[in-house]
Amino acid sequence: MKKILCAVLATAMLAPLASFAQTTGGPVTRAQVRADLVQLEAAGYRPSTHDADYPNALQVAEAKVAAMHAPSVAYGGAQDGAASNGVSGAGHAAAQ
Repeated sequence: MKKILCAVLATAMLAPLASFAQTTGGPVTRAQVRADLVQLEAAGYRPSTHDADYPNALQVAEAKVAAMHAPSVAYGGAQDGAASNGVSGAGHAAAQ
């Protein structure tokens, strides 16, 4: 019984070492945090007034910021500056 208890305690002590709170590539600077807060406030989030609906209000503002940074592609439009008219490159040059 003592061996099992020691094994459980050892596992419990080592478990936090295998997990991390942040998975970013490096340390976050104060300027980056401030810039993120400015973007959230521009999206309508007010940290001091949303205490009652804190998680939802923050998630809505984060979604708005993510939508502003996401590339917008219209249905059927050219992507990455490419265009296609249905004719292959070699066939198009010969047809001209």
